[in-house]
Amino acid sequence: MKTGFYLVLTALAASPAFAQMQDNRTPQMTCENFYGGNRQAHHCDVREQTVPAAGRLTVDAGRNGGVTVRGWLQSNVLVRSKIESWADTDSEASLMASQVQINIGAGQVSASGPSASNNTNWSVSFEVFVPQNTDLNAKAVNGGLHISDVRGRMELETNNGGLHLERIAGDVKGSTTNGGVHIELTGNSWDGRQLELSTRNGGVHIEMPQNYSAHLQTETVNGGVKSDFPLPAAPAQIGRNRPRNLDMNVGGGGALIHVATTNGGITLARK
Repeated sequence: MKTGFYLVLTALAASPAFAQMQDNRTPQMTCENFYGGNRQAHHCDVREQTVPAAGRLTVDAGRNGGVTVRGWLQSNVLVRSKIESWADTDSEASLMASQVQINIGAGQVSASGPSASNNTNWSVSFEVFVPQNTDLNAKAVNGGLHISDVRGRMELETNNGGLHLERIAGDVKGSTTNGGVHIELTGNSWDGRQLELSTRNGGVHIEMPQNYSAHLQTETVNGGVKSDFPLPAAPAQIGRNRPRNLDMNVGGGGALIHVATTNGGITLARK
């Protein structure tokens, strides 16, 4: 049994995706920077809880708040929750924050709390550290999603916020309505089935090494493609300063990387 376990660890360590990933150990989310708007009082605190890993994790930030997920070389999951509240007085803001509940269990992370009004509101943002080999479902409404150093099957969705992905791998699908998409690719090729990301209102920026190989598809309606990589001559490009829809191989080709935007440009940049 131990021999098989060590063989699995060795195989993971030898994987190109895991070789490029970082072991994230330092929490970054604090209460030092916040935006209080015109509200008179603001309260903020950060709570932490460590739970066993379940192989798949769903993180739902709810109506207000973003989600950050970082891979690390630990076998458990650390959930850090930043609770913020706003009200007319300090005591009211503190009371509202105390009523916010962080729900963690059975591979699920979410928040619930009291009803908001014109003068009071609350939000929860999550910073979660997970084993690098984790399937992930991350959701937000008014907040961005930032995923780094994770390999697995991922479904990422937000409405008002950007998608920022670094050193990830697997079968990844993500979308946002109002926000940009930033992707940092590493290694020589995509390690996994595919990467498919879209936004309606926002640009797409992809950074990849000069020797990267993939099958690349891009789509934009109101925007163009700017590329550091050679683009094929195609009928769709005739008469345009910049192409909009591309279907091409980068390097030797490989797994599908598909990005789309309605209102925004697409940039393909060399790292």
